[in-house]
Amino acid sequence: MSKKIVIIPTYNESENIEDIIRAVFSLHQSFDVLVVDDNSPDGTANIIKNLLAHEFRHNLHLLERKEKNGLGTAYIDGFKLCLRNNYEFIFEMDADFSHNPNDLPRLFECLFEGADVAIGSRYKTGVNVVNWPMERVMMSYYASAYVRYITGLTIRDTTAGFVGYRKNVLQHINLDEIKFRGYAFQIEMKFTASKHGFNIEEVPIIFTDRTKGESKISKGIIKEAIFGVFTMKVKSWFKTYKKVK
Repeated sequence: MSKKIVIIPTYNESENIEDIIRAVFSLHQSFDVLVVDDNSPDGTANIIKNLLAHEFRHNLHLLERKEKNGLGTAYIDGFKLCLRNNYEFIFEMDADFSHNPNDLPRLFECLFEGADVAIGSRYKTGVNVVNWPMERVMMSYYASAYVRYITGLTIRDTTAGFVGYRKNVLQHINLDEIKFRGYAFQIEMKFTASKHGFNIEEVPIIFTDRTKGESKISKGIIKEAIFGVFTMKVKSWFKTYKKVK
């Protein structure tokens, strides 16, 4: 079993899932894959089961959930499963190739060299986004600036979803206290890791918008991020964070 695993949450990703799995398994470094599927009506889970049965029995894993219940809870369920199976390095990645699997070894190298959390960052060295309309680029960029202003984080890409964690980070954080379900989950995880004193580093990547399937972002997710971040910051004033040694 590899010490490294990539969690890929899915909902209706039948057009992408086999290709992304094969791309991860073709890397020169060994990464296992855990797909967390929210009962996709397009048969995403069936594609994974076929790969499990015929090719990737030992390195591919599937966690099926009964319904669509949010990105955050998908990752939390995935984290818990990976911790139970003693993975040392746990990564988050989208199924749609917006995150390039070829960057996984770079994130691992960042962790291996001492970071506790490694972020695949769109904004570490400017704006490295391909195929997004300008209004979405601006929304994402200034959302990150807003989060930095409210939280005090120095991370350039606070909303990034391409992230690697050392096992001890996820063991130290009380995952059951992570409340956000949408993309604000990514902000809450970084904020919480920072409050506990973990070393967070950014690795520059090029983010490319999906070419297949549909985006899952919605107005509700955006609202959660805007208003939830302020609430999260206020609540942090009344919490005690156990610092890592």
